[in-house]
Amino acid sequence: MSRARFRRTRRAGAVTLASALTLTALAACGTSSSDDGDGDNGSGNSAKADPAAPLDPKTKVSITIDCMPPAAKAAELKQWNEDVKEFNKTYPNVTVKGRSTPGQCLEPPRFTAMLKAKSQPDVFYTYFTDLPQVLDNDGAQDITAYVNDKSVPLLKDIDPDVLGSLKKDGKLYGLPTSNYRMGLLINRKLFKEAGLDPDAPPKTWDDVRTAAKKIADLGGGVSGFGEYSAANTGGWHFTAQMYSLGGDVVDASGKKAAFNSDIGKQVAENIHAMRWDDDSMGKTQLLKWGDLQKQIATDKLGMFLAAPDDVTYMVQQLGAKYDNFGMGPIPGGENTLAGGNNYMIKQGISADKVKAAVAWLNFKFTTVGKGQYDWKRHKADDLPVGLPQPNLWLNGSKTKDDAARKEFATMPVENFKAFTDNPVPGKAEPPKAQEIYKVLDNVMSGILTNKDADIDKLLTTAESQVNQVLATQ
Repeated sequence: MSRARFRRTRRAGAVTLASALTLTALAACGTSSSDDGDGDNGSGNSAKADPAAPLDPKTKVSITIDCMPPAAKAAELKQWNEDVKEFNKTYPNVTVKGRSTPGQCLEPPRFTAMLKAKSQPDVFYTYFTDLPQVLDNDGAQDITAYVNDKSVPLLKDIDPDVLGSLKKDGKLYGLPTSNYRMGLLINRKLFKEAGLDPDAPPKTWDDVRTAAKKIADLGGGVSGFGEYSAANTGGWHFTAQMYSLGGDVVDASGKKAAFNSDIGKQVAENIHAMRWDDDSMGKTQLLKWGDLQKQIATDKLGMFLAAPDDVTYMVQQLGAKYDNFGMGPIPGGENTLAGGNNYMIKQGISADKVKAAVAWLNFKFTTVGKGQYDWKRHKADDLPVGLPQPNLWLNGSKTKDDAARKEFATMPVENFKAFTDNPVPGKAEPPKAQEIYKVLDNVMSGILTNKDADIDKLLTTAESQVNQVLATQ
């Protein structure tokens, strides 16, 4: 999977990284894959100062950070090492020790075990949905006092919804690295062949159904619309469709299922109609993440719900071309499922380490034109430039970053104009998301594999099971 797809693995299914980096290979680059076992808690004046003051460049401290790019991702690793060197020009006494441990950043059991064992590094990688689990295990430092417009100069321009994923009771527990909002990914070639306008993707679910039928009528094993129904991804997409029509999967209390409703029935009936009445979804079902990407990349699928980074995966891993894809906002447009990734800071480490961590995260992940937002460098390193997300920015920072994406684009950014010009409010994943998605897989698989599926029974059974899941919080 792509770099961006790795980020969402604990939501969409576990995958193991291909390789790890050794201490020897990284030592020359200022990073290492070792534990921070030197007992260095930081030295200097900053630990005694107000936590709101940024790190003193004279402070000597080391920090361990996980999810450094693996050796298999040579360009990303090159950029990481370059950024460590650039960071050390300002903070010459901070040692950044990167980890690239197979599976550590990707597999839910490993992540949970790490938290319970208190073995996470100083700066550890998380997903928007991880905060409750992290706090339940006393895993993250409250960094509210450390993060301000001096330590993170563009703080005011970071999307507050993104920052909200890292907050609990008004306290901040980390900084974001990326975000996404789901939309409708389309195959432009098939749209044109079916007489549809690829620059105007369907805006309603009725429009999706109509377009899907036209695309499927092309024949040759082509499907108009695709959906998941296995490995928790079916429940994830059922949730996205619920959101798109203004519905909820869990009620406001977080303790009761809310999908056995008129909207839930509407979602289920529409999918059933496309599958069985229109025959526009293909006969092969029980699909999971990766299956639909392969279909659309080989011109066998017209559209499906996705995040923009799916395009990167299809180009880099499946040999597709950027110009064959486009995106529109999620049909319905009431809300869209939003997610992303963060770094949190281990509870109990020294003030110097916290300040060093904030300084590194600010440089690498929340500075326009630097670190991950250095689009000129991305283009030079043959990495994708021009996708609308991740995009943390608002206000002047967004204007500046969007202009740079366009200037150094490696793909036709106009293919995403419908998506970027029609933003849909993001809505976070429900509590106990993975457990709920597993239950809702049964609804999706029941609809897609059984022409005579009893939708009311599927929803009622799932409702009872999700209520049991929520009762164990």
